[in-house]
Amino acid sequence: MLLWFVVLYLLFSVGIGIYASSRVHNSRDFVVAGRNLPLPVVTATVFATWFGAETVLGISATFVQEGLGGVIADPFGASLCLIFAGLFFAPLLYRMNLLTIGDYYRTRYNRRVELVMSVCIMLSYLGWVSAQVVALGLVFNVVSDGALTPQVGMILGIAVVLAYTLIGGMWSVALLDFVQMTIIMVALLLIAALIGERAGGVGNVVLQAQAAGKLQLFPDGSGMEAWIPFIGAALTMMLGSIPQQDVFQRMTSAKSEKIAMRGTVGGGVLYFAFAFIPMFLAFAATLIDPQFFGELIGRDSQMVLPSLILNHTPLFMQILFFGALLSAIMSTASSTLLAPSVMFTENILKHFAFGDMSDQQMLRTMRIILLTFGVLVLWFALNSESSIFHMVENAYKVTLVGAFVPLVFGLYWKRANNQGALLSIVLGLGSWLLLEWLTPDTYWPPQLVGLLMSVAGMLLGSSLPDLNGTANAAQRRSAG
Repeated sequence: MLLWFVVLYLLFSVGIGIYASSRVHNSRDFVVAGRNLPLPVVTATVFATWFGAETVLGISATFVQEGLGGVIADPFGASLCLIFAGLFFAPLLYRMNLLTIGDYYRTRYNRRVELVMSVCIMLSYLGWVSAQVVALGLVFNVVSDGALTPQVGMILGIAVVLAYTLIGGMWSVALLDFVQMTIIMVALLLIAALIGERAGGVGNVVLQAQAAGKLQLFPDGSGMEAWIPFIGAALTMMLGSIPQQDVFQRMTSAKSEKIAMRGTVGGGVLYFAFAFIPMFLAFAATLIDPQFFGELIGRDSQMVLPSLILNHTPLFMQILFFGALLSAIMSTASSTLLAPSVMFTENILKHFAFGDMSDQQMLRTMRIILLTFGVLVLWFALNSESSIFHMVENAYKVTLVGAFVPLVFGLYWKRANNQGALLSIVLGLGSWLLLEWLTPDTYWPPQLVGLLMSVAGMLLGSSLPDLNGTANAAQRRSAG
């Protein structure tokens, strides 16, 4: 019965994609929904994109093992990322009327910076999308009671997500995100009420979590060896998630600059509030059946929530939970598949392979690249051994050390130039990769060193004469 409801939900999702396809007439419709989304839809799509497999399965699993200190990157850093993006980046980027975040790096700097940044941002999506595919495989394995292996579930899940994303693009993603956000919020609130009651009430769950030390956010002690890793983990998603195509698409799909700002901030606030519900549910599970869930945490902590729902809730609640879980995963997967595919077409193929393309050629190429990237992500997911939480967290290290500094300095510092951007990228990526290889286990996180070196590269490079020519007047105005 549960499996059939899941099948119906998947068919419904494809139906939304078919409906959305009627709104796709050109590449701008496919990428940014014609810049025509109202505030509720922008808020919904920002929230739904962030609220994925790592939120429901990854964060909850990490919380029951490490407490709040273990999830500083997400949801704390991730929520602040959206709030900062809405307040300080959405207005400036919206005014530039660009198609991709890669276009910004070309407009503000040059095509060399555009190419390097586009490749870095695209690569960062491999881990993030793969985490969603792994979670889809897990869900199909659970709801089919083992009849579908996780590998078969991954193939089925990516096929459905590709189907409606290929058809409707950003219109499909946005409309489904609005529906999926509603399902997620209603389902999680109802399930939290039921599980909280079975665990002795919300107050008891919170008191037990506090007694177990799970609510301690800041590290013990005042030494650098405690605080430096904490700060590095927080900044990874707080800043590394800002120069991402999916965030950019949601901001620039809005009807107006104000909607872009308010929708992004609103999505971040909603995400922060609802990300705590899976953590609450996972810890409540350890109170309901300490022995079973204690063993499960040691064996496979990502199965805590699915096992709790299957063993301790009625069928109606199971349908709600797995519907919400599929909503969360599919909304994130579709967005994160679309984003790098669009960047590759717009910022690499268009300028470096095919030259000028007609709009219809570009639209067709985007769909081909989307399909190709989906196959690549499936292969990566099938061969990855990382947890969902760490797959997502690692994805943002690339953009933190390579893309964040050229973005923020380009917007807010008029002296930033091509030479500064390139030196920032080289020093940031180079130092990060070197430390990941030589000393990955020191208390100085390699990505934090990479960020500091990226800032140093921008300051040093921009203080010297720009050998490639400084930004023109239009670029300077965009930065001002």
